[in-house]
Amino acid sequence: MRGAGGCWKRLRLRGRRRSSAAFLLAWAACWLGLSASLLALLRRGAFPGRCTDESGRSILARLCLDYSSGVLTGDLCEDLCVAQKLVYKHCLYYDRGKKVIQADWRGQPIILKSKQEIFSSYQHLSMLEEVETQDITETELLLMAALEVKNVLGLELSNNTMGPLWTRKKGPHWKAQVASMWSLLQQEEYIFFSLLQDFSKHVLRIIGSCGHFYAVEYLTAGHAWHKTLFPLEDMAGPSLTGHRSRVRAIIDIALSFLDMVQHFDNDFSHRLHLCDIKPENFAIRHDLTVVAIDVDMAFFEPKMRDILEQNCTGDDDCNFFDCFSKCNLKIRKCGAQRANNNLQVICDKIFRRWFSPSLRGPLVSFPLQPQLQKAVQECAEPGHVDAAAHQRPLKSLSKLYHLLRVSQRELLRAE
Repeated sequence: MRGAGGCWKRLRLRGRRRSSAAFLLAWAACWLGLSASLLALLRRGAFPGRCTDESGRSILARLCLDYSSGVLTGDLCEDLCVAQKLVYKHCLYYDRGKKVIQADWRGQPIILKSKQEIFSSYQHLSMLEEVETQDITETELLLMAALEVKNVLGLELSNNTMGPLWTRKKGPHWKAQVASMWSLLQQEEYIFFSLLQDFSKHVLRIIGSCGHFYAVEYLTAGHAWHKTLFPLEDMAGPSLTGHRSRVRAIIDIALSFLDMVQHFDNDFSHRLHLCDIKPENFAIRHDLTVVAIDVDMAFFEPKMRDILEQNCTGDDDCNFFDCFSKCNLKIRKCGAQRANNNLQVICDKIFRRWFSPSLRGPLVSFPLQPQLQKAVQECAEPGHVDAAAHQRPLKSLSKLYHLLRVSQRELLRAE
């Protein structure tokens, strides 16, 4: 019996080995097939967020074809399509029509952006066909621009404040100018950056446009996987002095974040809410100023209230990315007032990474590390929507300002 049992065990083992071998072969074949499919998709730029140089060049070639046909115009079209002073470098982003292209303009790196790939994808201004273009007055155009701003941003602006959005004067290509500006006015980011050009150092500078593409300054975005969230290599080296430089730079950047929060909360006619706060949506200039580079999820108070005030069965229904509200179960409606705030989310998603040690320890050692850690923790905690809720951000802002400035002074004394 033992011999028969041993033989049976050996047969079962061989069977298992054959099954395992067959499984491994099948798994390897599936993996190779999947890898080939993924590679093909990547080469075609089929994944959101990726695009090929071929598609990027094709987009700009079509833009120049429309320019040469007199369909569109702009202050950068000549440099792009004729003088070759605006040169394509890389296609950075390609998703659901939105295009982001890196280029070089007169030796300066810039970013070209458009919400749609093709000029004809934008809504046409019917007035251009109904009347002679030259008969459309600038007052009428400013009124249409103001209505578009109200529709997109929820803001009511007078004609006097529309200057940054409508800078063109009547000329021989007036119809193409009007059509081009109308395509730009259908892009929330363009309106946002244009209106704030002269009022905020915390938004991207617009350099110019060609048709439906507009150019902004080139800045390197932050990344969650980056050790210090934002690349500081150009400002600090690996030596002890470099370490101090990194610490000082992070403190300066943190102070700039606080300046931005205070600025967006108080310096406009309506509070500006940031509903997608992550390192990738910000960049740092060489003077360590924080810049919001992606504002697809930034809303002024009137628009924010419209977004939040939705039907609900619980608080989870009232979360719009990083902007939260509370559900009133009696009327099953989300409150129009935001329950959290910009500072709270920045403390949670940015400052925690700098000032609160992880399992691996703190990223860098700061003066007043325990006090900063406690202040950031208190700042990031969710509060309640009541009278005291409006005071908490002010107290946290004041406390963080104080601790960071004291840390600055201690670093200076240590040098």
